Amino acid sequence: MKVIILAGGLGTRISEETYDKPKPMVLINNKPILWHVMSIFAKQGFTDFLIATGYKSEIIEKWVKSINDPWTVKVINTGLDTQTGGRILECMRTIPNESACVTYGDGLGNINIKALIDYHHKYMKLATVTAVRPPARFGVLQSQNGIVTQFGEKLQAQSGWINGGFFVLEPKVKDFILDILEPFELGAIPRLVSQKQLAAYHHESFWYPMDTMREKKELEEIGRMDIPSWLSGI
Repeated sequence: MKVIILAGGLGTRISEETYDKPKPMVLINNKPILWHVMSIFAKQGFTDFLIATGYKSEIIEKWVKSINDPWTVKVINTGLDTQTGGRILECMRTIPNESACVTYGDGLGNINIKALIDYHHKYMKLATVTAVRPPARFGVLQSQNGIVTQFGEKLQAQSGWINGGFFVLEPKVKDFILDILEPFELGAIPRLVSQKQLAAYHHESFWYPMDTMREKKELEEIGRMDIPSWLSGI
């Protein structure tokens, strides 16, 4: 199964790093976060990649030619203004009759890809999304009658579930993407939900995005471990 990685956005929330390169090329311990995302799949035997680019595509194209990993990598320049739905559509058109894994080029998690695919096949929906717990960003404060009764760190398990990427999509998902300028999250996904065609695979272990410089630095710290958390247990 091919792996589509969305790597075309501007990354404006981490503009300190992305003024001269695409967000997936921001370095985490001397390797682009894109390489770390690809390593999650490669460690589990998925090494056939389609990289959907846009902003400063030429930088990713040049980098792909330099990597020494035994992977099959094709870069598809899906356009500067194309949104996530359009990027997925352009890539899936190149493999019209195949299912695909799809994820973002800026989030890391020790997702068991084979378990995710098995789950997808079990529920037989057109799409499956990995639901994750968001990182706990703020402390929690509770009070009663004007008196603080609890003050401390908010647990990640108390944060609900969000879209963590790491999708499995059937070919017919293309029919739910109506415009290349439409975000996948605001167009195709609600349409899939309305037809009860989206399953959710709940991932309880490590997942972390890179939207800010603070998160980049935290990922760098995690990446210094003998086995980074996003590769642990897979």
